[in-house]
Amino acid sequence: MWSRKINFPKEKSSFLFGPRGTGKTTWTRELFPQAARVDLLRGDLFTELTVRPARLEAMVAGAANHGVVIDEVQKVPALLDEVHRLIEERGWRFVLTGSSARKLRRAGVNLLAGRALTMSMHPLTAVELGTDFDIRRSLRHGHLPAAYSESDPDGFLRAYVSTYLREEVQQEALVRNLPAFARFLETASFSQAAVLNIQKVASDAGVSRKTAASHFELMEDLLLSSRLEVFTRRARRKVVSHPKFFFFDAGVFRALRPRGPLDIDDEIGGIALETLVFQELRATSANLGLGYVLHYWRTVGGDEVDFVLYGERGLVAVEVKHSARWSERDLASLELFHADYPMARCYLLYGGDREYLHGHVRIIPVAAALMALPELL
Repeated sequence: MWSRKINFPKEKSSFLFGPRGTGKTTWTRELFPQAARVDLLRGDLFTELTVRPARLEAMVAGAANHGVVIDEVQKVPALLDEVHRLIEERGWRFVLTGSSARKLRRAGVNLLAGRALTMSMHPLTAVELGTDFDIRRSLRHGHLPAAYSESDPDGFLRAYVSTYLREEVQQEALVRNLPAFARFLETASFSQAAVLNIQKVASDAGVSRKTAASHFELMEDLLLSSRLEVFTRRARRKVVSHPKFFFFDAGVFRALRPRGPLDIDDEIGGIALETLVFQELRATSANLGLGYVLHYWRTVGGDEVDFVLYGERGLVAVEVKHSARWSERDLASLELFHADYPMARCYLLYGGDREYLHGHVRIIPVAAALMALPELL
């Protein structure tokens, strides 16, 4: 068990959303060992509470003073009316975990009208892994807890992808043609860390643009992917308008991405590295409550900064290079960004083993930077 570094409000009711396999159930058991638990992945509980949501009170009353944890709450949206009532009338504290907010939104649920905080759980971070962190392993298998602990992480990741297809998509009837959706996922993996062109993905996957757009929205609802918008605040230069696309974990990306004899290891390794930095930035900001919104920056002339973090704590620009060497040319976009935003802290994370300071840019080995990310942000 790795210790999660999450600023979690133990005295207030909360939603905890995160993809399957990030450790929500395990962590809530550790955090609330005496709480009443309702696991909606159990068929008997799912059926009983779907038919009679009001039975929740009697089901958990014996241990409710220690809190109530409901796993996969999105499976029975009607339970939130009961949760709302029990918070108001009994003063009980709930932790409601879920791997999707899609059904809650479609059911018109208002997430308890502010009576519960909304938190996120991401894959493990380098800081949480501590001495177990191995960047080579992270680039290949990502940071889902089981991918770091299983004896066969490749097999786990293959099963993880198929489990999502079977359980999340098929059982909830979110798409009609599951094989076509599987092809779409593979095709989408070629857009990882790139500007998203939905029409091209649709054409390559053999589906309509409308279907492809719907599938991208579905993946975001299932917390499998994100779109990274362009940073445009007080822009002094003309910037592009299309978002970048990322699967949420480097290991999941590698499991989905087909490999062939024409694939170049350095290319895929560079995309995996950018993905790893992306997921670490998101997780660190969310876990510590830093409040950053993540963007990227790209001018129409082609100058690009991989990640821009903006929030009350300031402005941070991060460029990622897979190479073990760097040159002044690698710093050009960061320097250009700093010229437009002189308040920005600028970092180049690269594959070497020595730290430098060049002008306005701090150059840090990527493994060391990930271990120091809470201090850098």
